[in-house]
Amino acid sequence: MSDFWIACGHHLLDRDESGGLRVTDEFLKAYFARPELMPPKDACPAERRLHREMLADPRRAAGADEVAAIADEDARENWRLVLGFRDLMLRHPTLEAAYLGALRSRSNDLPPLFINQLMHVILRNALDGTDDAFVVRAAELFFRPQRILPHEQALLLGDDEVVGGRSPTPILSLISMLGAKTDAQLDVLSEENAGSYWERSDQFDMAFDLTAGGRGSRALAQVMTRWVSHLLGIDVAIEPLTERGEVTLTWYIGLDADATGMGDRLWHGEELDGPSVARVLSLFRLTFADPGLVLETLRGEPVYLILAMTADRKLRMKPQNLLTGLPIRRLETIS
Repeated sequence: MSDFWIACGHHLLDRDESGGLRVTDEFLKAYFARPELMPPKDACPAERRLHREMLADPRRAAGADEVAAIADEDARENWRLVLGFRDLMLRHPTLEAAYLGALRSRSNDLPPLFINQLMHVILRNALDGTDDAFVVRAAELFFRPQRILPHEQALLLGDDEVVGGRSPTPILSLISMLGAKTDAQLDVLSEENAGSYWERSDQFDMAFDLTAGGRGSRALAQVMTRWVSHLLGIDVAIEPLTERGEVTLTWYIGLDADATGMGDRLWHGEELDGPSVARVLSLFRLTFADPGLVLETLRGEPVYLILAMTADRKLRMKPQNLLTGLPIRRLETIS
């Protein structure tokens, strides 16, 4: 079995009897050892003390007064955010439960950075044992913004940060504290080079073919299926559609903000103009193994999943929509 995504820190975590990820002191210490929290030479005594004590006992309570005593404003904000993230993980039995708790919390003010990191390590857990590089590369769409790459006939995606310019939401991994640098060339994932994915999986430097009817769209459907099963305990079947013909949107989920907007317009009887239609990247159909879980008014009806790019040809997937948008009567979660 090939290992992958070492940078997410999954090897620092434990699993409970249901397969959920339990936070460990080692995982927490990795956050407190990040460069953003390392006190500089001119750091005040309060900052140095808090950092030293958190490395010694990463679960100890930290009062708001301790953070407020830090002299540097940026350091105070960094500590406030990291401690809030730490507290979220400690409030729940697993990281999966913490992620669902963050989605449902009306008072959640965690930056997308931390939500992306949770998705990263949870996906690593959900995909454990996978030997299909196409499935793992497809999963990168969940937590890494993508850029549509110009090509004659194929729909190619490349990691936005790798192929040109920083993402508006910086994506940082635990490995960044080691100062790792890469100069890897961007290759399109194919049958011929799939074996090389595993050793470079933390570099996010392989382009992905999402052309309708191809292996990429089927791989993304598999990832979404595992995502729903792992986090909600619900068995679904998801299939990519090669034709966008007549589809009755009795229920739909936008897998990104732009797709949600398009689905809303169609729901209200509007027609999509040519440029909007051209921005639709993929369409999927989801059905439930147990129809009894579905709201009575929608039993027997499929759920359509829409994936679209932004006007500037980027994809920022929101996989949380797949969890919160299903027409189900109740949510079953692993704990």
